[in-house]
Amino acid sequence: MLDMAEELNRWFEEGRDFAVATVVSVGGSAPRGPGAALAVDGQGTAIGSVSGGCVEGAVYDLCVQALQDGRTVRERFGYSDEDAFAVGLTCGGVIEVLVTPVRADAPVFRAAVSAAHRGEAAALARVARGPGELLGRALLVRPDGSYEGSLDGHPELDRTAAEEARAMLDSGRTGTVEIAEDGSRCPGGVALFVESRVPPPRLIVFGAVDFATALVRVGRFLGYHVTVCDARPVFATRVRFPEADELVVDWPHRYLRRTTTDERTVLCVLTHDAKFDVPLLETALRLPVAFVGAMGSRRTHEDRNRRLREVGVSESELARLRSPIGLDLGARTPEETALSIAAEIVAARRGGTGVPLTGSGTPIHHDVDGPEVGGVRSRTAA
Repeated sequence: MLDMAEELNRWFEEGRDFAVATVVSVGGSAPRGPGAALAVDGQGTAIGSVSGGCVEGAVYDLCVQALQDGRTVRERFGYSDEDAFAVGLTCGGVIEVLVTPVRADAPVFRAAVSAAHRGEAAALARVARGPGELLGRALLVRPDGSYEGSLDGHPELDRTAAEEARAMLDSGRTGTVEIAEDGSRCPGGVALFVESRVPPPRLIVFGAVDFATALVRVGRFLGYHVTVCDARPVFATRVRFPEADELVVDWPHRYLRRTTTDERTVLCVLTHDAKFDVPLLETALRLPVAFVGAMGSRRTHEDRNRRLREVGVSESELARLRSPIGLDLGARTPEETALSIAAEIVAARRGGTGVPLTGSGTPIHHDVDGPEVGGVRSRTAA
């Protein structure tokens, strides 16, 4: 739901009531993971998707019904061999969808959407299973642990729910946590679906080269906040990189030491020049970031590794370096090379093998905790 914050924020400002269907659990080869959502307003306008097309019609009807009767419902969709015409997922997976009517003046939902629209970190916690009167009740939880709204249950339920949601927000995860109706941490009574929204992850591209221009476009497409850094002001220009979120003219290692990174940050070193690469990678390989990759031929790679060892980089630190960067796609052009690099970043994020799915027998959807596009870490089933 929070992934659609821009559109839903506009609906709130225009006073539109709507119903939102959110995927709260998946099983098997489901097309989309927890947090995927479809919203329908009172005029029948729909945005978003819960399945990529398989059950959209049925979920749309549930949203329309929720708008009419004001009831929150939970529905399960799966494939049935016994009835080929039944509404279900043709991929063989199973999804459970929580359908909630939302009034234009609903304070918790409006505040959650507004926070996500402004790029602030926030978690929306909703009762996805439990006593009927609690179903769909929501809390908005902030990074400092403060919260708005109430689940209208046991006095301790809100406090425990807020603590659990804050823990998931801290790690950027979206998923389900179970607590008891009395607020104790015993599983079973209430299933709380927590949707986290955090600022987008960073992609920092070092080296204002032609390949970087294409990688910036792909990075933006994948939902990263993209920074280009180069010590040469003649190359690091807005004319060359109109789509970059940030342009920095500085020595790469000096900038990396002073900027903010986290476990979702991706670092791509495209300079393949030792005077830039060695001090930069010496710093990068000691940071708790998600991905460090460097461009260059295999000869460049071996020379770079030798130089890094000479300045004290350990073998375990060197093992983190992905070089030459990218998957083997036979890429030649900057655009193809950017695609190759992006493919390796996605495979590293999701636990993919990088081999063709045809004939491989590997899962299509890997069961890996990782940040979703746009920065939301979600747990999906293979």
